[in-house]
Amino acid sequence: MTHEQTSLYAAREPIFPRRVSGAFRRLKWQIMAVTLGIYYITPWIRWDRGPALPDQAVLVDLAHRRFYFFMIEIWPHEFYFVAGLLIMAGLGLFLFTAALGRVWCGYACPQTVWTDLFLLVERKVEGDRNARLRLHKAPWDARKWRLRLTKWAIWLVIAMATGGAWVFYFADAPTLARELATFEAPPVAWISIAVLTFTTFTFGGFMREQVCIYMCPWPRIQGAMMDEGTLTVAYRSWRGEPRGRGMKRHAGDGAITRAAGPQIGGRSPVLPMQFREGRVVLPEPQAGAAQGPGDCIDCNACVNVCPMGIDIRDGQQMACITCALCIDACDEVMEKVGRPRGLIDYLALSDAPRERAGGAPQSVWRHVLRPRNLVYTGLWAAIGVGLLLALVLRPTIELTVAPVRNPTFVTLSDGAIRNAYDVRVRNREGSLQNIAFSLAGAPGMSLGVEGVDDTTVAVEADSQRLIRVYVTAADDTPAAESDRTEIALTVRDTVTGESATVETTFNGDPE
Repeated sequence: MTHEQTSLYAAREPIFPRRVSGAFRRLKWQIMAVTLGIYYITPWIRWDRGPALPDQAVLVDLAHRRFYFFMIEIWPHEFYFVAGLLIMAGLGLFLFTAALGRVWCGYACPQTVWTDLFLLVERKVEGDRNARLRLHKAPWDARKWRLRLTKWAIWLVIAMATGGAWVFYFADAPTLARELATFEAPPVAWISIAVLTFTTFTFGGFMREQVCIYMCPWPRIQGAMMDEGTLTVAYRSWRGEPRGRGMKRHAGDGAITRAAGPQIGGRSPVLPMQFREGRVVLPEPQAGAAQGPGDCIDCNACVNVCPMGIDIRDGQQMACITCALCIDACDEVMEKVGRPRGLIDYLALSDAPRERAGGAPQSVWRHVLRPRNLVYTGLWAAIGVGLLLALVLRPTIELTVAPVRNPTFVTLSDGAIRNAYDVRVRNREGSLQNIAFSLAGAPGMSLGVEGVDDTTVAVEADSQRLIRVYVTAADDTPAAESDRTEIALTVRDTVTGESATVETTFNGDPE
């Protein structure tokens, strides 16, 4: 008895989406233009922060451990700002998914944006869907090689521009551009550009929908964010079924109907449209008459334009990114056959029974302004307000104090007790600051700063300085004879008067 081995591997079937026009396609072009414009142009925007600071508006300065965003500067110890922004991004994704489905995936995800751009190039070079299908099946002759090499060359230029734009966020863009042009850029820049060029070229040109289905975790997480009240792209099966095939025009009246399905008197019935409260109402067929086909003529226009290669008429699917191109394609066909638009549309599953019974769907705002969405909005706004307040109220001078514990204290020749502290002073201003130290605590204590004759030190603009500070308590003072004494170190800008204070402890010798 022989056993045949069954392969579980299925090769990818290429998808060749057809070009479509409509409101959602125009919206996607507009979002693509905005997002790509932001990505490519932002590193070249200048922002004057003073002579001592970089003038690039958005810069991740890894060498000096800074993040600049226009007037905002984030230091390493302020990573909570970045964490807060990431939390806000996550909550925003939850909010939009709960309200409108996978609008991020369909309109603004980088994979979607660059795939759309690569598809645009592919159509310009090879033609629309049918032409690309024929080219795909054709043998590798001179024409096919010429078209493919032309397409791949343009893709490669776009991919290189993508990788090049990314590295400009981590260095001064004009300087790095000159170094790249003269081949003097550091190796890490070339490696980064090469990796991002390869991934963009591969993901946008060849893997496309596979990235969304197999590599991205969001399709699997979205199930917890969506429910029956979420507005998402769906097919009105109660209106479209049973499907008919083909179209023909009635002789004499010019009306277009479908040729397939049950017929009355040799032709498909055309039900007159009525409007009630601004909504199209299709009356029930007369008693005894055969039921005609639904509005769907099974033209597969919705399938042919889908970049994921799915059939929205099969219901909600993990692969659907809600790009809404199927809505544009179906509306175009409905206009041609004289039927109302909206067979495929943004709708909530909870509205299906109501519409099937002839009722009107709930308003968009009833679906959007639901308790869960309001909770997401409240949390998102609360975090945003908190970060904004923390940003506005943070001081321009900061210090941290670390007592030196080895040794805990030193006994001087006159019996006085001395403690040492490592003080780190941060100057957020764009100019040099003269910082004066002062001490508050028990009487009989004095303060000294290592390396200077007085208690004033200079801290360069937008930098920090580590300073050794000594606090001494005379032999006969309570602080010298106590195990621990609370004290406070204060730094003050001698020009602006702004100050910062940190409480610490002084260790004495109780023996």
